[in-house]
Parts: sequence; C-alpha cells; structure tokens
Amino acid sequence: MVLKEKNKTTTAKQEDSPKKNAPKEKNKTTSDKGKKKKDELQELKEQLASEKDRTLRLSAEFENYKKRTQREINDFKKFANESIFRQFLSVVDNLERAIDATQEDSKESGLFEGVQLTHKDIIKIFETFNVKPVKAANQPFDPNFHQAVTQEETDEFPDNTVTTVLQKGYLLHDRLIRPAMVVVSKKINKENKEN
Repeated sequence: MVLKEKNKTTTAKQEDSPKKNAPKEKNKTTSDKGKKKKDELQELKEQLASEKDRTLRLSAEFENYKKRTQREINDFKKFANESIFRQFLSVVDNLERAIDATQEDSKESGLFEGVQLTHKDIIKIFETFNVKPVKAANQPFDPNFHQAVTQEETDEFPDNTVTTVLQKGYLLHDRLIRPAMVVVSKKINKENKEN
C-alpha cells in the first residue's frame, strides 16, 4: 500500500510539474506563431496578387487610352479641313455649271479656258487632300451616299438605279461630306403604260 501511495504521489507530482506543462505550451505557442505567420504570408500573397491584377488592368486601360487618343488625333488631322472643302464644293459646282452652259462656238474664248483651268486646279487640290467625287451615275441607289430628289419611271434602267446626277457628292477620306443629289429609276407600271 505504501508503494502504491508513493507511485500515486510521484505520478501526481509529475502531472503537476511545471516542467512537463511548459514544453506543451511552448509547442502550442510555436505552432500558433507558425500558423499566424502562414496566415499572414497567405494574406500578403493575396494582396500581392490583387495589386498585380490592379496594376495590369491600369496598364491595359492606359494603353487603350493612348491608342484611342492617337486615333482621335489622327482623325482630327485627317478631317480638319472638312469645313473648308464643303465651302469649296459650291465653287466647283458653279464652275461646272459655267462650263456646261458655255455655247459650242464660245468654247474657244479665253474666258472659257480660264474657267476650265480654274476648275482643273481646284479638282487637283481636292485630289491632293483625298477629296473624291461619289460615283453615282448608273449605280444602284445607296442612301448612304445618294440623296434621292425624285423618281423617274423608265425601262432603260433597272429599278432603284441612279439615272441622273443633279449635284455631285464628295467623300473626304471615305467620309461623306456631301451626298450626291440624284434621280432614281422606277419601273413603269403597266396601268400607266396602257393609259
């Protein structure tokens, strides 16, 4: 019995001993510190990944901004003279009317030649700055480039074809600055033919 009590007391002493409890606490604190460090490390990795993503998005957004700005600058340079060319179109129209109105016998005069040369020079300037007339005569009607003034019933042309150009249209670098004013064909109705 005495031996049993001694064993019990030594076992109780060993359990109550601070030496036995201390390493267990040390292991707990070490593992808690390791876990905290891993959590902090994981959190830092996530923050780094989100910042990298944000930086990449900002970089891509800035590149898109630069491209858009460059495109806008190029368009501005390309079409900056549009209003001037629109005003010159009426001058060209008047010169063409003067040339068309000239009588056959007076085509030899110096005035007629001067008007023709002026017209040619303005057309050369237009070509230099990429101003081109819209092709309209005998073309299918295209509302993007033609403005129909009236319709003409005829069998000479297919339906919805430009028969007459009343006023030329012009493009500046493939942008319409004035539509062509045209007369469009329409098939003759059989009822109208019989009457």
